[in-house]
Amino acid sequence: MASFKRAWAIGFAVAVAASLGFSSGPARADLLSEIKKRGEFIVGTEARFPPFEFVRDGRIVGYSTDIMAHVMKALPGVRLKRLDLPWQGILPGLSAAKFDYVVTSVTVTRARYEKYALSLPIADATMALVKRKGDDSIRAPGDIAGRMVGSQAGSAQLQALQAFARKLEGTGKGVKGIKTYVDFNEAFADLAAGRISAVCNSLPNLLDLVRKRPDRFEMVLPTFGPKKYFSWAGRKDANSASLVAFMNKQISELNRSGVLNALQKKWFGGPMELPSDKLPVPLD
Repeated sequence: MASFKRAWAIGFAVAVAASLGFSSGPARADLLSEIKKRGEFIVGTEARFPPFEFVRDGRIVGYSTDIMAHVMKALPGVRLKRLDLPWQGILPGLSAAKFDYVVTSVTVTRARYEKYALSLPIADATMALVKRKGDDSIRAPGDIAGRMVGSQAGSAQLQALQAFARKLEGTGKGVKGIKTYVDFNEAFADLAAGRISAVCNSLPNLLDLVRKRPDRFEMVLPTFGPKKYFSWAGRKDANSASLVAFMNKQISELNRSGVLNALQKKWFGGPMELPSDKLPVPLD
């Protein structure tokens, strides 16, 4: 009878463990090993953020594409698969394990730093404004007071613009309103059409825009807000730790070797000074 009770107890414990997702079998392989075994590295990307990620002739190209071409050399036999998704679904998709990693421009914020395994910086992300060419009524960021301005919904750029607008309100005159867009191309179209007076985005993106369309747009300088960086992102779990470490190692080596600087000159017109050993803790 005692043996029967003991066997029943063991069987019940195994059943409970199984219902909770535990297994007495071998531990689940880490994500990097899984990627190598399947021969495919699946990443989430928003290919509407030039010059970082955008579509040309049906292919995703840009700064991050060139970086990943170097990274994939360290994963022989593995194919890179990039899922082109709206920005609003990128980080939720990562959390839901819809893909392995995020290879798109993630502005580093305190909230993201605490929730995701953000990579070493890949680029400068300090905030700036762009206006229509010839609009002399806006000469500095503070001149957007009393005007309608825009940025991308759910973005760190929108948060920065909202914070700047609150700061202007403290001086007695805030912005007229902030319009949000699914992607920045829509915001730039509204700016060109005169429906808004300025767009907030990161400095590198706006420099690229003005370089390509100098007849339509002008920078509003200086930049505003604290120093910001772009990074990539993985999940903060034990299964993803190996992949996160691998990606940081690759980015660090590309930074130290000068490859990142060369790619920055190619896509932005000049190099950026980025830390190669750790991601600075954001203060916001």
